[in-house]
Amino acid sequence: MTSPTRIVVDRAAVGADVPRRLFGSFVEHMGRCVYDGIHSPGHSTADASGFRADVLELVRELGATVVRYPGGNFVSGYRWEDGVGPRDERPVRLDAAWHSTETNQVGLHEFAEWADAAGLEVMEAVNLGTRGVAEAADLLEYANHPAGTALSDRRRANGRDEPFGVRLWCLGNEMDGPWQIGHKTADEYGRLAAETARMMRFIDPGVELVAAGSSNHEMPTFGEWERTVLRHTAGLIDHISVHAYYEEDPADPASFLASGTALDRYISDVVDIIDEVGATTPDGGTIGISVDEWNVWNQTRWNEVDKPRVFTGDWPIAPRLIEDDYTVTDAVVVGSLLITLIRRSDRVSMANLAQLVNVIAPIRTEPGGGAAWRQSTFHPFALTAKAASGRVVLPRVEGATIDTARHGAVDAVDTVATVDADAVSVFLAHRDLHAPTEVELDLGPVEGVEAVVVTIPDGGDRHTTNSADAEPVAPAPLTVEVGADGILRFTLPALAWVRLTARLTD
Repeated sequence: MTSPTRIVVDRAAVGADVPRRLFGSFVEHMGRCVYDGIHSPGHSTADASGFRADVLELVRELGATVVRYPGGNFVSGYRWEDGVGPRDERPVRLDAAWHSTETNQVGLHEFAEWADAAGLEVMEAVNLGTRGVAEAADLLEYANHPAGTALSDRRRANGRDEPFGVRLWCLGNEMDGPWQIGHKTADEYGRLAAETARMMRFIDPGVELVAAGSSNHEMPTFGEWERTVLRHTAGLIDHISVHAYYEEDPADPASFLASGTALDRYISDVVDIIDEVGATTPDGGTIGISVDEWNVWNQTRWNEVDKPRVFTGDWPIAPRLIEDDYTVTDAVVVGSLLITLIRRSDRVSMANLAQLVNVIAPIRTEPGGGAAWRQSTFHPFALTAKAASGRVVLPRVEGATIDTARHGAVDAVDTVATVDADAVSVFLAHRDLHAPTEVELDLGPVEGVEAVVVTIPDGGDRHTTNSADAEPVAPAPLTVEVGADGILRFTLPALAWVRLTARLTD
């Protein structure tokens, strides 16, 4: 047992609103995310459009609010026109981004209908790699203009009488990365993004636009890329993107468990740049941060093992790509990253867990008509998305710390709270690998206390995963005692994530 942890939640010290878009996800035409993921016409649960009902049910259970589409790296070589019109007339193309064959059987119409069924707001990305201003404007007109033009009437002829009404648009994807099709310098991209944004606002002034920030915090151009892009796009965009993936170094699990600290520093650095540019660009307005790709991802295995094999083979349809099996440790890290995102709701306007199905995803499907199932990371996301609402409260924490090689000393218990009317939710990640801790939680007078924990299951270890055959990593009730003094007391196991909810009584 480590030293006790005392947490005080001052319900009066509320901060920023929790954006519902914080609980977004991502569907890219990559691997088995679309084909054999959400869309599988031969599956026993498939509807008339080929979409799997069992996957749709899990998506609804996950509680995502926004979905970014269709990429990702894929979008930088994508012709949106290929995905509209009669399916039997759509072209089959090579997808250079993922060395695959794209059949175009799912496009804007099909995906928008699926997203409606799932209760998801579509965040559409435009191709600024191989295409530009005109093509982005054409897509927007096709999607959002009511009628009476060639493109809007083409949409209507293709079966969608009313506009799609897409409000969120990404201006390209990771354009700073040399791996990106149509990779650009900051000036090249910033200028193109500005002119694309200007044209899109001419067509539909109500759109929200996301400029592409750095692909990750470690890019050699990080910082200067953001400054340059923001100087070009000031007054034209609403958000700038952050992409953040984390993986475990087997020799340093403590630093991996503290990935939320790294994400917080990344966000802080981007905030500083936004404010710096804003101070000299008065017409820039308020720029939010869209963490529109984030997750745990074993990039080392992808780059060193899987990628060379994939990019030297044939051109398969929907190959298995980066289908990571997530562990208990991964689930706790995902839960901690969610805590960071909520904590930074003052500047983070939205976020998208990448991806939704099969590709480094909380939901997996088995090929050949098999089952759909929940990964370990499904649970902290679903439980947080359901309960985090209202306004953020930053608890005061007194307790043990853990030393990390990358991030220094961090709190062993990472936590944040939200208050919505008389409902309070507290989220906790216990990052100590070895010992439990006794927690005293002061919320003031409450009733109806409920808590669930995701931790190492009986007979398992921190590397335990779920599969189509069994889901041992799942939420379990956590016993909470309410003392005569009103203090809540419970034990956090080593390596655990907890959601506690209660009703305020005064």
